[in-house]
Amino acid sequence: MLIDLNFLGRFKGKGKYKKSYREAKASYLNRIRLGVGSFYFGMGLCFASWASRIPDIKTTLHLSEATLGSILFAVPVGQLVMMPVSGKLVTRFGSHRTLLFAIIMYAISLTNLGLASNPWTLALGLFFFGVFGNLSNISVNTQGVYTEGLFKRTIMSSFHGMWSLAGFTGAFVGLGMLALQLTPFQHFAIVGILVLSLISFNIKYLIKAVEKPQPKKEKGFRKPDKMLLWLGIIGFCCMASEGVMFDWSGVYFKDVVKAPGPLVILGYTSFMIMMASGRFLGDRFILKFGRKKVMQISGVVISAGLFTAVFFPYIVPCTLAFMFVGLGVSTIIPTLYSIAGKHPEIPTGEALTAVSSVSFLGFLMGPPIIGYIAEAFGLQFSFAFIGVFGVFISFMVSKIKTAE
Repeated sequence: MLIDLNFLGRFKGKGKYKKSYREAKASYLNRIRLGVGSFYFGMGLCFASWASRIPDIKTTLHLSEATLGSILFAVPVGQLVMMPVSGKLVTRFGSHRTLLFAIIMYAISLTNLGLASNPWTLALGLFFFGVFGNLSNISVNTQGVYTEGLFKRTIMSSFHGMWSLAGFTGAFVGLGMLALQLTPFQHFAIVGILVLSLISFNIKYLIKAVEKPQPKKEKGFRKPDKMLLWLGIIGFCCMASEGVMFDWSGVYFKDVVKAPGPLVILGYTSFMIMMASGRFLGDRFILKFGRKKVMQISGVVISAGLFTAVFFPYIVPCTLAFMFVGLGVSTIIPTLYSIAGKHPEIPTGEALTAVSSVSFLGFLMGPPIIGYIAEAFGLQFSFAFIGVFGVFISFMVSKIKTAE
């Protein structure tokens, strides 16, 4: 079994809810869902707050573009270092304990970024920001899988929608902090306090399940689980497309579309709006059409969006194109995590770690690959190259077996 399902009967609710989760009222289950969603929101708010002050920190520390690019690489390095450990910690100590520790340290790591006084201290701070970001990610998605198990329908996309919603909130809060002329440390400290306050009201709604660890593995090479590897490759293609939008959409609008002034951010904004909207609506589509069909359509939509941007490099078509890409990537990663988390033999945390490890390589490698291809053949050609990934996603999804 994935987990000891009897945990649903062992843990009791607060107050008048003296029944197992399976027998609890829908209102209490929805409160659990909201509580878990608040941790997704807190994580997204931390990440968006950091992203909103990157230009300010760059100026303060007198960093060149090349130096900043090298320093920013500390985040994925921290995440990659933590990936082999996160799943084991979640399995051993329980995602509810691991998540609480991880998100507290994530908020503290954010605050410490505001204290960086030179490139080395900033890089070290970002390394730990990546470490605790990965541990939070695996823990919170494990909680998401548990919570989804209490409902008779998929709800994972809405959890990721909370993260995207926090991205908008963090960006607006960042603008407000800049208008008030607060330093990055003051900004991050305020956000850290807000996040800690938010989770303090929702700790009791985390599902307190501890999984049974896998039997000891035989020494020597162990063949990776085929289904998890396949899901990871699909995630790789999706996150490569997503990473390109995060890092290159503004450049594309500036250099290819020739968007004037503030309209440079139009592509990124349209992408984020549709990604968040798609995640909140995605569960309904999955319920109606099934996971595989939604992912297959999503892959086609990603390709359609990127190829539209390539062949019609003008403001209106590209804005619509980036909206398509946002809609396409919105449900794929949540759905993959939902499928992986229900693996019949591997504990949830470890299954999520396996899939997210391969997927994250796409987010890490996609943007640099775009840069190399753009240098040799042009930015439009590099976007067309990534556009093929969407079609590849649709093909691979047709080969996996999953319960709808």
